[in-house]
Amino acid sequence: MRISSNLSGALFMIAGMASFSINDAIVKKLTEEIGVGQIMFFRGLIVMFIALIIAWRAGVFSHMRAVFEPRVLIRSACELVAAIAYLEALKAMPLANAAAILQCLPLAVTLGAALFMGEPVGWRRWSAIIAGFIGVMIIIKPGPAGFESGALYVVIAMLFATARDLLTKAIRTDVPAIVITLSTSALLTIGGAGLGTIEQDWDLMRWPLVGLLVLAAGFLLIGYQFIVFAVRKADISYVAPFRYTGLLWSTILGMIMFATYPGVNVLIGGAIVVGAGLYSFYRERQKGIEPLSETTQPGGPQGGGLLARAEEEVLRD
Repeated sequence: MRISSNLSGALFMIAGMASFSINDAIVKKLTEEIGVGQIMFFRGLIVMFIALIIAWRAGVFSHMRAVFEPRVLIRSACELVAAIAYLEALKAMPLANAAAILQCLPLAVTLGAALFMGEPVGWRRWSAIIAGFIGVMIIIKPGPAGFESGALYVVIAMLFATARDLLTKAIRTDVPAIVITLSTSALLTIGGAGLGTIEQDWDLMRWPLVGLLVLAAGFLLIGYQFIVFAVRKADISYVAPFRYTGLLWSTILGMIMFATYPGVNVLIGGAIVVGAGLYSFYRERQKGIEPLSETTQPGGPQGGGLLARAEEEVLRD
């Protein structure tokens, strides 16, 4: 029975990552028409509305003062920087390239946990971390001849998403997940409004653009729900590696929607990053360690997967 549950969980994780990748592709398409700040603002409003409904159902409004705790605020600020950087990256570079670099996030979180939180990491996982970062360097091709400015945005997004995940571990356990999500979505909405105002990049929202924004939010919510199903049905250590299917979906969508094909360096570097990540997950599973990173997709208004976790808490109650 557990094998069947794990298989179902893996399928939900694959479908969830496909939904997130479709959201990324739609957002990349939107960046051709409207500014990053405007996208962040309207998506943030949608997520805030949903988060408020979940908070109301969960009856956690009495915990709202936790929004102003320093660690919660700093975590939200890290998510804001990651959001801006990742959306700028989607605007500037092929979807598959951004997704390939982002696959290193779980390894970066493992490195951060070892350096700043005293998490035990043996030489095998240290080797996987080093190999993963070598894969990233192959993808971004540092140097004036091959470096893409968009790659810098992805690296910034990954670094701040790593800080976000580590800070989440440091927040008091009695603070409901939905409170953290509300803090994040509110700051993303305010940050989007501020960015759009600074860049003076507000455009009239024509119905086709509104439809794409709603479609993107819809796939984002489907991704949330499928991740909830995956975690509820299967062992986390079993389904976590299937997050790497996001790279496959992003590559396919990039070819279909934007006629962009990954270069040899992206294929080789991506294979190294994914291989290193899978080995790290294998070692974590062998040692009975729960995967440290919350999501492989920083910068979305989901707040690092907390909205999915919050909805899971409501469903469980």
